[in-house]
Amino acid sequence: MDDDFTFEGPIIHWRGPAPFFFVAVPADLVDAIRHAARSLSYGWGVVPVAARIGDAPVFGTSLFPRDGGYLLPLKDAVRRQAGVELGDPVSISMRLGKLKS
Repeated sequence: MDDDFTFEGPIIHWRGPAPFFFVAVPADLVDAIRHAARSLSYGWGVVPVAARIGDAPVFGTSLFPRDGGYLLPLKDAVRRQAGVELGDPVSISMRLGKLKS
């Protein structure tokens, strides 16, 4: 996977209609992602990405816009595969666009 963006951050929990786990995209990357993703967004600011936690397999998801930034959702299966839990610091590599099979 060619990495467009790499960053580190802790896994956080956000309570919406259902509980979800995320990694917040650092503020210094938000403008570059927003600019690069203009033609990729599904609407509502949601941006498809292919991402990886450390050396775990690449997974497809979409960045969620939140409070002027983005959150990268982490499904339970992805967190289990990477061996990470709430509060763990993780290294993320991410390419904008849908996961290519």
